[in-house]
Amino acid sequence: MQAIHQPLHRQKQAEQRLSQTPGPNRGRKPDFRAMVQNKEMQSALGSGLLMLIAWGTAPYFGTLSIMLYIVAYAVGGWTKAKEGIETLVKERDLDVNLLMIAASLGAAAIGYWNEGAMLIFIFALSGALESYATERSHKDISSLLALKPETALRIEDGQMNLVAIDDLQPGDLLLVKPGELIPADGVVYRGSSFINQSSITGESLPVDKVAGDEVYAGTVNGEGALYVEVTKSAEGSLFGKIIKMVEEAQAEVPDSQRFMERFEGIYARIVVGVTLLVIAGTPLLLGWTWNEAFYKAMVFLVVASPCALVSSIMPVMLSAMSSSARRGILFKGGAHMENMARTRVVAFDKTGTLTMGTPQVTDIITAEHVDRAQLLAAVAAIENLSMHPLARAIVDQANKENITLQEAEHVQALTGWGIEGTVNDVVWSIGKTDVLRSMQSEKMTGSNVDPDEHDVNPVKVSSEWGDVCSRLEGEGKTVSAVMAAGELVGLIAMRDMVRPQAAAAVKKLEAMGVKVAMLTGDRARSASVIARETGVSMVYADLLPGDKVKQVQALRKQYGPVLMVGDGVNDAPALAAATVGMGMGLSGSGTALEVADAVLMNDNIEEIAWVIGQARRAQRTVKQNMCFAITVILALIAGNFLQDVALPLGVVGHEGSTILVILNGLRLLR
Repeated sequence: MQAIHQPLHRQKQAEQRLSQTPGPNRGRKPDFRAMVQNKEMQSALGSGLLMLIAWGTAPYFGTLSIMLYIVAYAVGGWTKAKEGIETLVKERDLDVNLLMIAASLGAAAIGYWNEGAMLIFIFALSGALESYATERSHKDISSLLALKPETALRIEDGQMNLVAIDDLQPGDLLLVKPGELIPADGVVYRGSSFINQSSITGESLPVDKVAGDEVYAGTVNGEGALYVEVTKSAEGSLFGKIIKMVEEAQAEVPDSQRFMERFEGIYARIVVGVTLLVIAGTPLLLGWTWNEAFYKAMVFLVVASPCALVSSIMPVMLSAMSSSARRGILFKGGAHMENMARTRVVAFDKTGTLTMGTPQVTDIITAEHVDRAQLLAAVAAIENLSMHPLARAIVDQANKENITLQEAEHVQALTGWGIEGTVNDVVWSIGKTDVLRSMQSEKMTGSNVDPDEHDVNPVKVSSEWGDVCSRLEGEGKTVSAVMAAGELVGLIAMRDMVRPQAAAAVKKLEAMGVKVAMLTGDRARSASVIARETGVSMVYADLLPGDKVKQVQALRKQYGPVLMVGDGVNDAPALAAATVGMGMGLSGSGTALEVADAVLMNDNIEEIAWVIGQARRAQRTVKQNMCFAITVILALIAGNFLQDVALPLGVVGHEGSTILVILNGLRLLR
């Protein structure tokens, strides 16, 4: 057992890191300590400090001052110069890094050492701020990567063996000690504890887990020991899918950023061309001196560079994705955040999205001479041997009421109808209510029912049962008939319950001017009941997976960009057809998560309105940044040729605008 302690110690360190991570839904301002720890920021600040020292020593020690300036250039500009040269050599293209280095060297060449150093310092500072935004986003999106379990205690033949996570297979039984990370997705086989699921679901409070409850890899066990049966391999686990999403998010950039990157190369060539034209042409055409022409060219090279324009998009998108991740919403890339801002319709799947996805017993109607508890006990005893969702709902109801389940005998499925069994020498049958209607019909015509029609005994029926059944079904409930010894003795009504936050989510979306639709394969009657309770105005029922795709396409054509929210395999085609597909992280199928562009990790659909608002805020911020950047560039270019803008003023104006643009983007971290 001694060999086990070292890996477990690493797991507890991971737990400590998790406990130090701010909880979800908590606004966070930029962390200045983390900002200073950024290597690029350290280089920028070092360059600035050397620049100040060189400026202070210039009146007294000219040579020393120049040497300090050179060191300041190297400290602050080495990384950017390297990036610019790599772009030039490998991609045969110019970028803003090379323009800034050229401008600073040009300033030094004509004796403006301090201005060149200031340019390097501010340019390095703006780059460090953008790097910080990237780091923060990646950290918030993938902080759980540091929590990835490495080993697990697998129980084999009564022995506990330490194995690698990749060796786990579905069906393996694991022991998870108090304070350890859950090593794999699974079901609690024995034991009880509370689990910190914030790294996966975004829930701020621990969740109690008992036998039969699901647990997720990467979450932290509380004070109780748990025996967990593995249900998914490491690659197929929810944790594994999140890691894949994070990798995709870090690799993908928005369409606007792709355009900006292409534009940067073209624009840089134009700036270099104009700079050379000013140096070579103005002395001949306008009679400027060579020094005057070179100075003007260097000022133009500084103020015309698209630093602020290039920095207008990605810091904003990364900050928006970061703040969304802290609320339990993961995007696979900035392009989907961009598309989210344009959403005009949110189309919800019904089952598992607007509803909980698991039926619950709502009504138990019994005949006058039948005891309710006795009926529920008998039915639950028989249904306990079935895995049908309706059967599990009945068993769960019996457990909620602390009813002891007796042993059922001779249990058999009645094909196309239900199930039958014997409890305390009484034959009980539970199944569809169509037999009830057929018995009513035959009773009215005075004929007999063929007892083999549903493989159940003839039923003694009162007309009141039919009225009760119709009323319950009119409320969108699924009704099962219960018979004892051939006599109808009760009805059990069940329904998939609406999510507690569904109505509030719909209301928030409509308040934003977003239309809400429901796409479901369920019957129109059940769908209309859920629509009334949630406030959904557009309902499309009886849809097959292909029909959902056609309806999404129709909504896009009629209203504009559509956000589709779903959880099941049957929702995957519609998720792919929508402008943005959002999968449910907890209840969603693996296929839905693969296809989705974003995942709602905590299944709280009320957050959808917030994330659309955040995406719109990001879009507005990008537009603000671009307008501001273009205005500053044009004003400085005009000032350079019309009013003789000094190089220091050009440096401060241009690079200062870049810093302001990045800081404006960082506001979305909150």
